[in-house]
Amino acid sequence: MASPSLQLHEQALSLLSRFYGYRSFRPGQWDIISAVLAGRDAMVLMPTGGGKSLCYQLPALISAGCAVVVSPLIALMQDQTQGLVANGIPAACIHSNQSESDNRYNLQKAAEGKIKLLYISPERLLLELPGWKNLNISLFAIDEAHCISQWGHDFRPDYTALSQIKATRPEVPMIALTATADRLTRDDIIRQLDLRNPYCHLGSFDRPNITLNAFGNRTTQDKLETIQAMVNRHPLDSGIVYTLSRKGAEKLHGTLQERGIRSACYHAGMSATERDLALRRFLNGDVQVVCATIAFGMGIDKSNIRWVIHYNLPSNIESYYQEIGRAGRDGLPAQAILFHSIQDVIQRRNFANESGQKALNLEKLARMEAYAEAKVCRRRILLSYFSQESTEDCGNCDICRRPPRRIDGTIIAQKALSAVMRAGGTHTGVFTLINILLGNPTTEIRRRRWDLIKTYGAGSDLTKEEWRSYIQQLIQLGVFEIAYDDYNHLRVTPYGMRILMGQERIMLSEYRPEIARRQPTGKKAPQPDLTVTPDEKLLGRLKFLRHDLAAESGIPPYRIFSDATLVDMVRRRPRNAEEFMEVSGVGEVKARRYGAQFLKVLNSAQ
Repeated sequence: MASPSLQLHEQALSLLSRFYGYRSFRPGQWDIISAVLAGRDAMVLMPTGGGKSLCYQLPALISAGCAVVVSPLIALMQDQTQGLVANGIPAACIHSNQSESDNRYNLQKAAEGKIKLLYISPERLLLELPGWKNLNISLFAIDEAHCISQWGHDFRPDYTALSQIKATRPEVPMIALTATADRLTRDDIIRQLDLRNPYCHLGSFDRPNITLNAFGNRTTQDKLETIQAMVNRHPLDSGIVYTLSRKGAEKLHGTLQERGIRSACYHAGMSATERDLALRRFLNGDVQVVCATIAFGMGIDKSNIRWVIHYNLPSNIESYYQEIGRAGRDGLPAQAILFHSIQDVIQRRNFANESGQKALNLEKLARMEAYAEAKVCRRRILLSYFSQESTEDCGNCDICRRPPRRIDGTIIAQKALSAVMRAGGTHTGVFTLINILLGNPTTEIRRRRWDLIKTYGAGSDLTKEEWRSYIQQLIQLGVFEIAYDDYNHLRVTPYGMRILMGQERIMLSEYRPEIARRQPTGKKAPQPDLTVTPDEKLLGRLKFLRHDLAAESGIPPYRIFSDATLVDMVRRRPRNAEEFMEVSGVGEVKARRYGAQFLKVLNSAQ
């Protein structure tokens, strides 16, 4: 007879196949699910598209009662609920865009055990929570949990009151989930939600299917040609263009429409009705491109976004990472293109100066600016920013494809590491470190007697500009980390300690003095290869079928099947219902509902 844990695993796999159409868990998912089912709190950090939702949806299906999911946006609640219902899972949401009678009806169904997942905003939850003492709640899931932390990039005061959940229902397990949180933010989430001995899962931040590119000081025409090329290359798929301002989003939207591109605009200055219409048109595939500010996109589970373009420099790496993560959620190839200019930096600095966290936001902007100007592998910069060690270049970013001249930077790194460690390990910022290495006797250095340490002046063979470049690279590659909660001092990472001890070597990009950049003159974006293979032609027919079925049902096309599922259909070429069920992403409900139509197209291409 199988052990209880094995039986539970088999039950979970059966539900995974039946409702979601997958035959195995992604790395880490089962460990999280089993911890929650055992009654433990959990802190889950997975990249966008990594399968976070499943980590609370499956425990909800297995457990008695109803799972309460806290979500910050009405559109996100509706999207998630719609996806669950499409899979045959009883779910509902409570929000202000519904009538109060509908909200009360959904609450009553949850109390009667007819709803397995109930989505609700933090404000509404706190109003309802005192009256839920008799509601059988299987778990609380806090989605987009980084919103609770002042160190996060999307702090929302409403989230801070969620600590009341544990005070009111301490016996119910809680799972906090986010795609973007550095070490400081993760610790703050656990503290603020009062998670007790939580199971912590730190998933890989690596999204190797996304190609990373950054271009400085491009003309408006260059940017428009790039957008046009993306539209032409992916005529049946979608893209997002993020702009710095509402005015910029509206202007770009108008320009794209003049070019005949199906575009929508989305920003916080629009009415809720206007935003909802723009989102629905984008999700349903009625428009191909959305021109948006950072107000757009949190948690949107649209799988066929093939490209994300930042028309201007973002304010921090967390926002940038989350926004590019909306492309390629299905694991298929996607493009992330970043445009930046000195005008962007000036405007972002003005925003930071006017914010309530000036010093923090300026430092995070500096890290974003350094990423845009980077001379080392962009993926390694992103991974090290989120404390994920990476010692190999990715090969799928513009720097890796056109690398600058490399030098062995081990001695340079060891000098910098030694200076930080001899100065106490946690007391120096970048400028102080440079002055120690150059042997500049500043007031602070003399006061702290750092002019007496062995490494004082050890870097005088390099200029200030060279040291600034190399230290920036060492930060980007994860040799140092910046402690935002401790005056932005440098801290040596485990990777840095191995270099200091001579256990590893490190390559750096050779310093080259900055040369004034010239604006490109009349350079057109390269034209894509539009040759269509038989497989691509069949995939296109399946996408058209998906679009028609979605229009008939009034749901987004990706809610029928994701692009990855369509690609697997093309690869497998199923000929009957039994073989169709073997396609990844095809569950029982969708096989019954759509199988015959898709098999007809597939069999006509055999």
